[in-house]
Amino acid sequence: MNEWSPIANVYNPLKAGSIDGTDLEPHDRAVWRAMFARYKPNKGVVGDPLLTLYVARLNPQTTEERLREVFSKYGQINGLRLVRDIVTGFSKRYAFIEYKEERSIVRARREANKLVVDQNELFVDFEQERTLKGWTPRRLGGGQGGKKESGQLRFGGKDRPFRKPISLGIGHVQDWTGGPRDWERGSREREDRHGEREREDRHGERERGQSTRHHGREAGCGGRGEREAGCGGRGEREAGCGGRGEREAGCGGRGERDERDRGREKDSYREKYKSSDGEKEDRRPSDKHRHRDRR
Repeated sequence: MNEWSPIANVYNPLKAGSIDGTDLEPHDRAVWRAMFARYKPNKGVVGDPLLTLYVARLNPQTTEERLREVFSKYGQINGLRLVRDIVTGFSKRYAFIEYKEERSIVRARREANKLVVDQNELFVDFEQERTLKGWTPRRLGGGQGGKKESGQLRFGGKDRPFRKPISLGIGHVQDWTGGPRDWERGSREREDRHGEREREDRHGERERGQSTRHHGREAGCGGRGEREAGCGGRGEREAGCGGRGEREAGCGGRGERDERDRGREKDSYREKYKSSDGEKEDRRPSDKHRHRDRR
């Protein structure tokens, strides 16, 4: 990071997704897709890449003749290609223009950028596909620039250069230059270290909580010896209130209480049965008189 530059010399999808090029992890899925992409430049493209200009944000109605008319005033043009959809033939709103001389392309890049053509403001820059190492196009999650509404801005280009980091020269910023496996391995190591740290913190909190509860219980209620000394030991309580054998002897044993309870239940049942028999006998004479009256 000591050789900081607002324009990227090597395309790194992880850095391109960061406003200052210091992100350690991708912030959206498109960056992941760009990191794992293996893009190779189109071999069918001809012309000198160092003399080729990239023109974007064109009006869909702009034609090759209109572009040649506008950009020929900056120098002699060797070739011009307006990219169109292979199926519909509609313009994809960007083109490549190859100049004959280097001064012509430098002048066109400087003066034609933000030029209004057919009511559209153009974006003009050097070609990146064959000149920037590691280039990944926008359709694979890479590219440069972008709109805020999309939420997938890419930095390090002319449209959106890197901002200078606030912590420049302090600490070490990790640089991702390996493959997907290297990145996944590093992510797993960071997650493992984070998990171990959390487990140690939870264990320490649990031990502190247990020790706090133990000390509080002893301080609030006193130890077992203090409780027995203040309230009397088990032997003293039994001596003062009478032992279990004495209590049972004074009030009767458990077997004696059970026998008395059963005797009371039998007496109540006999009384209830006798009263019901008496009621039946009282009803029988009345029944005889009723049958006699019917006759």
